[in-house]
Amino acid sequence: MKPTLRNTQPLKQLDNEDRLLLLQLIQENSRISQAKLVPQVNLTTAELQKRLKKLEEKGFINRYVTLINREALGLDLLCFTQVTLAHYHPECVGQFCEQVKDLSEVLECHHLTGEFDYLLKVIVPNHQHLEKF
Repeated sequence: MKPTLRNTQPLKQLDNEDRLLLLQLIQENSRISQAKLVPQVNLTTAELQKRLKKLEEKGFINRYVTLINREALGLDLLCFTQVTLAHYHPECVGQFCEQVKDLSEVLECHHLTGEFDYLLKVIVPNHQHLEKF
């Protein structure tokens, strides 16, 4: 049995339980049609549209995305790489950040404290490509 929203009345303020259920459903499939979503959340189409719009306006929903199957594209190796910069001058840090943005292998770049300066989340086809990277 699918969970449903507790209230069928439009709410001025979304309560946490209702908001989390709606967010969970659209996070599982951001392309779900409103026609399919309406019966799962016990709302009319108009009520659902109002709730989704409110979630977007309040910043709970940033964007709708498609997740790509990296392995189907031949990008079989997902790894994390630690980076230490040789110099900490602002121009060196800026150059590093700009260069990382242009690397298609890099999914994420995180600034660290401690022994390493950055942590890169990288996808590549194989170990040989990783070594070249």
